[in-house]
Amino acid sequence: MGIAADLVLVVLAGLAGGLVAHRLGQPLLIGYILGGVIVGPHIPGPSVSNIHNVELLAEIGVALLLFALGLELRFADLLPVRKLALLGGPIQIILTSAIGFAFFEAVLGWERLPSLWMGAMISLSSTMVVLKTLMAQGRTSSLSGRAMIGLLVVQDLAVVPMLIALPRLGDIDRALPALGLALLEATLFLAAMFLVGTRVMPFLLKRIVRWGSRELFLISVVALGVGIGYGTYLFGLSFAFGSFVAGMVLGESEFSHQALGEIIPLRDVFGLVFFASAGMLLDPGYLLENPLLVIATVVFVVVVKAGVTGGLTRAFGYGDAVPWVVGLGLAQVGEFSFLLARTGVGSGALTEEQYGMALTMTLVTMMLSPSLARLADALYAGWTRLRHSAVRLETFNLPGDLGGHVVVVGFGRSGRAAATVMRQVDVPFVVVEIDHVLAESARDAGLSTVWGDSSHIEVLEAAGIRQARLMLVAISDAVSARVTIEKSRAVNTDLRIVARALYPEQLAELANLGVYEAVQPEMEAGLEMVRQVLSHYGKSVAEVQRFTDAVRDDLYGPMWEGGLSARYHSILEELGHDRSPVSIEWFTVSGEPGSGERTVGQLQIRTATAAAVVAVIHGRSVDPRPGPQTPIHPGDRIALLGSREECEAARELVRLAFLPAEAPPA
Repeated sequence: MGIAADLVLVVLAGLAGGLVAHRLGQPLLIGYILGGVIVGPHIPGPSVSNIHNVELLAEIGVALLLFALGLELRFADLLPVRKLALLGGPIQIILTSAIGFAFFEAVLGWERLPSLWMGAMISLSSTMVVLKTLMAQGRTSSLSGRAMIGLLVVQDLAVVPMLIALPRLGDIDRALPALGLALLEATLFLAAMFLVGTRVMPFLLKRIVRWGSRELFLISVVALGVGIGYGTYLFGLSFAFGSFVAGMVLGESEFSHQALGEIIPLRDVFGLVFFASAGMLLDPGYLLENPLLVIATVVFVVVVKAGVTGGLTRAFGYGDAVPWVVGLGLAQVGEFSFLLARTGVGSGALTEEQYGMALTMTLVTMMLSPSLARLADALYAGWTRLRHSAVRLETFNLPGDLGGHVVVVGFGRSGRAAATVMRQVDVPFVVVEIDHVLAESARDAGLSTVWGDSSHIEVLEAAGIRQARLMLVAISDAVSARVTIEKSRAVNTDLRIVARALYPEQLAELANLGVYEAVQPEMEAGLEMVRQVLSHYGKSVAEVQRFTDAVRDDLYGPMWEGGLSARYHSILEELGHDRSPVSIEWFTVSGEPGSGERTVGQLQIRTATAAAVVAVIHGRSVDPRPGPQTPIHPGDRIALLGSREECEAARELVRLAFLPAEAPPA
């Protein structure tokens, strides 16, 4: 059956390896690679007859993965890391190549030419491995994830000049014109891609969507991804890079989410083929014959790449755990090294033994990569405990007498939103932010601010942590959050802490740290969207509340095991009910905009229903203490305090009050 039989064998081997890896708690890609080793030509038993054909299919997997990544990203997502990518990327490639060249020539005793090839190879990281790892960890959209993606894009672009220059090292006069031509072709392609992607692609997809055929839409999306990738290949660029650019351009259109949903299953299947095909190249015999050489080389590569990449990330101004995550995340050797190695053997620059070293080193670092990525947070935590550098600290607008206030750790989107509301309702607070740009923006807004690392007790002391009543931890660095919470609890045992949970699994850890309450933003946003849907479909406030309570009970259950549960259930026992009969319910006032206003006193909500109006939101203004003269308009949000029956009656009363008056009879 030829390639069909090979493909079936690869998928079955990858499935078996993936199942074993999942049962052992390891990333699936490790299982896929080991499955490929088993059906490769170096292991007795069933084996693939034509590895080259499988490798060609694997290239489609790389293209689809990068196309899907492009659909998820936006050009704006990479703007914050443009300096690191455009300046730091080339510096990283040059430094890593130079150190690698010195190692292979001076330590391993290789000749100069193969040492140059190996130095270039180890400067490249694996786009496929990094993206799979980021997706598994949920870090694709994080700052460290965007930094890695930016560096990977530059590395992928660097493959083209490497393929042109390395085989012509002895003839620079021929290499320079070829490099210039490649640069011109790349510029023309990107210009054409921008034009086609912003004008032609959305037009074609809109026409296909109107036909109502999901099958044609899927085929069109795949054709665009791999077709444009093939176009870049004809231009002399990377096939996968073209697919990535196509995805980013299409990602700016209205079809990005639908296109992403359609190709994800194909992406995952072809991704399995890629990792299995990579595993087929590994010769276990070479590894068994040269274990010390392979181990020493792998350790050297990981240490150098992590050190150079992490150091450059720190030098470009990224702090906290980001340099650790980026450095260890890019510490493997990439799939384009296979292409360089094959080219090196074909040109006579590398021997078969050196080729075996290149393949073995690449695959071993690929398999180690997920474990190294998981180590980043732990190593950063140890580093913060051991370092004895001076604490960076600067304060703005701090009052002389801090006490009974809230300490807001982090002035990102969550921290900024909390600070805005607390300022409007006159709750005293102090912002702690390590990013000097964000700290200055808080200062310019007139907020009490401490610039520094919240994991340092000196910074927390400057924010008045001993006298604080509450602390909001709104940072996206899990390690810094944990250290901040531990140090704050150590100096103020009465402090109540509300923390942002980055992922559901973190809730149990936060409970063990003594966090009073946690918020999982993605889940809360989803619940609010569902609440709006249920309200529009006529569900009562009580029904919606019961549903959201049940979902929250399921989500935050890990926090109630011994931690919050004791407080939560003791309150219920004191009240003598499964739920408190009194609650606060929010609803939106219905009615036509501009149809007038009523005051709280005119509506007589308290007299008629016994429910109390405790807050009114009109536009961007919040009234936390509404009185009889407080106006209420259609579209306002009202908070009611009372039993479910009382709140339901008050809601109906307000609805009737804003019904349009009947027209007089003609």
